[in-house]
Amino acid sequence: MPSMDASSEARLYPSITISRTMQDPNEVARKFSTTPPHKIEETPRRVRGLFDKEYVFDTTHARLVWEHPYYPLYYIPVDAIKHDMLSVDRSKEKGDGAYQAVLKGERKQTDEVLIFEKGPLEGLVRIKMDALDSWFEEDEPIYVHPRDPYKRIHILPSSRKVTVKIDGVTVAESSNNMFLFETMLRPRYYLPKTALNWQYFTDSDSTTRCPYKGIANYYNANINGKEYQDVLWWYRHPTRESALVEGMACFYNEKVDVFIDGVKEDK
Repeated sequence: MPSMDASSEARLYPSITISRTMQDPNEVARKFSTTPPHKIEETPRRVRGLFDKEYVFDTTHARLVWEHPYYPLYYIPVDAIKHDMLSVDRSKEKGDGAYQAVLKGERKQTDEVLIFEKGPLEGLVRIKMDALDSWFEEDEPIYVHPRDPYKRIHILPSSRKVTVKIDGVTVAESSNNMFLFETMLRPRYYLPKTALNWQYFTDSDSTTRCPYKGIANYYNANINGKEYQDVLWWYRHPTRESALVEGMACFYNEKVDVFIDGVKEDK
């Protein structure tokens, strides 16, 4: 699903309100220069970051840092970053011992970088996820944020009848579905595209990214003269762990009326 802005957080975590200050590097620096984050863990995974056609780091000593309870970010040991690409601006102290830094390649640079020189994150570097061109765990791309090792996706086939209505109009119905259960989130119901009443749908230009499922494409619905934007999505090439929903369509439960074996779901 989407990159981590306000709208993407709402899509990734529709039942959770995440503090916007935790996305502000100045607030992160001020808070975590003295106060430990929610959780810090080592990881044995090889983590790489691609920036301006170079791997700016390649390490098996990254840290998973939960700035809040909902998902982690990777913090990178300062010794793992190419020193000729990293510079610290000592005039821009953002917290006690936390400084803004710059990653500079041959063609571009970014200052979405914090270096912690003391405190609970001493020796670690926070690089905003979308400041780099790509992140990799081992040889697999990371979307939006690292996958939380304490969360999982479980996809089960289900013959329960799923009916989807918008403004009283039945737009999809199927008894050959995949139910996707994701830790902390409500269930999602993936239907074959043949179950859609296509006269109501048009392509959307929207694409979003999800760390657990991959890159999603969207459809709009047009019902009784009203357009419902991005009301359902599908994955052309999902991640391996979500391969069972490849090519299937899923509606936002919060935006439509969903009936499971005739029983209407709460929104």
